[in-house]
Amino acid sequence: MTRAFSTRPVDPALISQIVDLASRAPSAGKTQGWHAVIITSSDTAKFWDDTLAVEKRESFRWKQLLDAPVIALVFADPVSYVERYAEDDKAHTGLGASAEAWPTPYWTVDASFSAMTMLLAAEDVGLGALFFGVFNGEQQLRTRLCVPDALQLIGAIAIGWPLESDAKNTGASAHRARRSAEQIIHLNGW
Repeated sequence: MTRAFSTRPVDPALISQIVDLASRAPSAGKTQGWHAVIITSSDTAKFWDDTLAVEKRESFRWKQLLDAPVIALVFADPVSYVERYAEDDKAHTGLGASAEAWPTPYWTVDASFSAMTMLLAAEDVGLGALFFGVFNGEQQLRTRLCVPDALQLIGAIAIGWPLESDAKNTGASAHRARRSAEQIIHLNGW
């Protein structure tokens, strides 16, 4: 995860390429019920104005994160899944009745797959990327960007050219040992 970005702009064709690859992520019923609001140029400053109070920026540890030239907001669309599963080929599942009929909210799962694919695609073309939650100012952000209320905000992805100094910008979590496959796998049962 990149936390220090250059202010160098990112070619819109690269962003389109990243989103295009993310559109190929797994999707229940090929619903593809996710959207990306791509924020660029001076509008990234407005994103930070909505989500990170000016008085908190002085103590904000990742100051060069605010230099990312692209912020992608990933949204899941529950209604699209209900509508898709009300179609003839899926109606027998009963999932077209309502969002509450779904034991697992696949709109969240699928949009998360797409967000992960965007992260990997950005890295693949030499860009840096960071997924983070929007913990403050979401309603102000939604209002300013005219985002429909029914959409679920999965999170934000900062995208841009990483600074060389970013290797020094790791948090304490980066030094934790990675769990081994043996610690994760429960073969044939718990």
